[in-house]
Amino acid sequence: IIFKDFSSTTMGSTAKLNRNHEDIIYEGWLFKRGEHIKNWRARYFILFNDGALLGFKQKPEISQYTDPLNDFTMYRFRNRRVDHFIKPHDNKLMKVERPKANSFIVRGLQWTTVIERMFHAENAQIREHWLTAIKQVSDKMKEKSKQMNDVEMMDCNNHNDSSIPGVNHFLQNTQLFTSVRLSDAEKMEEGNGSSITFSTNTKKNISNVVSKDNSFIPTKQQIIENDINNYDIKNKKRKIGLEDFDFLKVLGKGTFGKVILCREKITGNLYAIKILKKEVIIEKDEVAHTLTENRVLQRCKHPFLTELTYSFQTADRLCFVMEFAIGGDLYYHLNKQVQIFREGFSESRTRFYGAEIVLALGYLHENNIVYRDLKLENLLLDKDGHIKIADFGLCKEDISFGDRTRTFCGTPEYIAPEVLEDNDYGRSVDWWGVGVVMYEMMCGRLPFYSKDHEKLFELILSGNLRFPSKLSSEARVLLSGLLIKDPNTRLGGGPEDAKEIICQEFFKPIDFERLYRKEIEPPFKPALKNEQDTSYFDIEFTREAVQLTPPSTRKGVLPTLEETEELQDNFVQFSFHNDIPSLLAKNSELSEGMVE
Repeated sequence: IIFKDFSSTTMGSTAKLNRNHEDIIYEGWLFKRGEHIKNWRARYFILFNDGALLGFKQKPEISQYTDPLNDFTMYRFRNRRVDHFIKPHDNKLMKVERPKANSFIVRGLQWTTVIERMFHAENAQIREHWLTAIKQVSDKMKEKSKQMNDVEMMDCNNHNDSSIPGVNHFLQNTQLFTSVRLSDAEKMEEGNGSSITFSTNTKKNISNVVSKDNSFIPTKQQIIENDINNYDIKNKKRKIGLEDFDFLKVLGKGTFGKVILCREKITGNLYAIKILKKEVIIEKDEVAHTLTENRVLQRCKHPFLTELTYSFQTADRLCFVMEFAIGGDLYYHLNKQVQIFREGFSESRTRFYGAEIVLALGYLHENNIVYRDLKLENLLLDKDGHIKIADFGLCKEDISFGDRTRTFCGTPEYIAPEVLEDNDYGRSVDWWGVGVVMYEMMCGRLPFYSKDHEKLFELILSGNLRFPSKLSSEARVLLSGLLIKDPNTRLGGGPEDAKEIICQEFFKPIDFERLYRKEIEPPFKPALKNEQDTSYFDIEFTREAVQLTPPSTRKGVLPTLEETEELQDNFVQFSFHNDIPSLLAKNSELSEGMVE
């Protein structure tokens, strides 16, 4: 069984297709086991002849199949755009009798990650009916895919220039360019330049693509050779590489690489450069998240978001060159505050940080981006003490009010209840995150905490809020509104989004227009000795010698051509040179507009 959970993506959802009652192969009640909270939920499942398996809380009316709680498929059609692909091997349909009798598991691979979904039937006969129906549909879909593959192979044989060498499935189903040079994009917007679009249908030859002004269209190979990394005479851009920087100190390390303070040799500017290992990104299935971070950083410009100056790649690494938030993160500052004074920040200090965070998230939401990873470690301070939100790898794009996604992601202590319940969710998950970090800042502790993640999740789902006696009524009202468990009634969960929050009594002392222009003095300004001061960063890292480990090899053997090609194919057109304002910079005015 090749099995895909489309619940995790708004892009690949099968539920948006028009479905008829005649397309149903089998239907009935099943219990689905939660993926994170291991309880059983009754769902009315319907299996369609195209492989879709939709689950509903109640039995839907005939032909009313557009809003399921669960959205799976037993096979992936090649023309569906999805976030991940399941490899056609090691996929199993298994009967199990534990933890409940008459259960079955559908197991498959999502890249290299094994995914499982467990279902429980009322009796053995019903389970057999479901297994037979699923296998029947799966076999039909496999045969259809084989026929499509045969046709596609024949078509490819008729076109010598019909494929980009080495481009894998991930890139074949997205635009070739992960980004467009902003200067060119602006010209396209004004109608003065050529617009080249590559179809997601791999059967089309590039010669079929024409520009608006019928000018010369380069071949695919020429496009690859003229990567944005190369010197661009027209725009006077330099090719940027690691050799353009002096590395000064290590600021942090993680699974995928490290962050290093560096100085650009030509300009003398200081930056924080995040250097990630391609091999590890691919192994950990983080390609999509890394490309998302790159796109969001390129698109967005706001005073309270970290700014990307360059992104480029080497043979084995991806590099983000970003502004250096010299003041460290709020996790460091709050911990120090609690250790010394046995309490959190003052309400006025929290109000200042909270207001800047709300403006930044409101800007992202206005541009249909949900952040999804708000936590103290991602809230940095610049040299003056203003907020800089960092780390955009978990962002979800194309989510406006009313849109939903279902990916389970985030940091356990900050995950919203609707995410834990395997329900679809929207941008109000960010306002839950604001509630958690503001509670943490004012109270000096998390609103819900347990070392045991199972207990932690239960507290988030059903635990009651408790406030210190010193907390003002305005602060309690704000936090209670942000930490409402129902996302539909949560503060900020309506169409007004951030406007609902900034008009709260707690934020009355803030002039948001002046705040946006950085005309309000921050409550804390980092005490810095010089522009390279790293005293607000973990000494464990800053004392470490700055060095980049060489690429890994198999017992000294150089990687094969196929291995090298696979490594590069995931990151075509990754590079970026920020020498003009962001395309969305004009939308940053929306943050000011929220308070008009």
